[in-house]
Amino acid sequence: MVPDAGALIREARSRHGISQETLARRARTTQKQISRIERGDISPSVLTVSRLLAAMGERLELRAVPGPRDNRSDDELRADFGELTAAERIAQTAALSRTLTGIAAEGR
Repeated sequence: MVPDAGALIREARSRHGISQETLARRARTTQKQISRIERGDISPSVLTVSRLLAAMGERLELRAVPGPRDNRSDDELRADFGELTAAERIAQTAALSRTLTGIAAEGR
């Protein structure tokens, strides 16, 4: 799960007991910019998040880990799907439809 950049900065600031103004001064930016990031008004780059954390003595670590599903071949997926009952197929299709509708709505 990708953490919310604003929450990450806000939580780090809270741990260190510093104000937005202090962080802004240390990171050579403005309090307004820190506020906008923390509220989620803007989405900072990874470099910006890393710089803000470094100004508080912390280090940003990004890494990829295997997901909950394996990368099965199309043939394996078809075989698995073929073993489902009609009701299970409909339920899976409906769940996929809801997921794709949600993704499409987020892109608007």
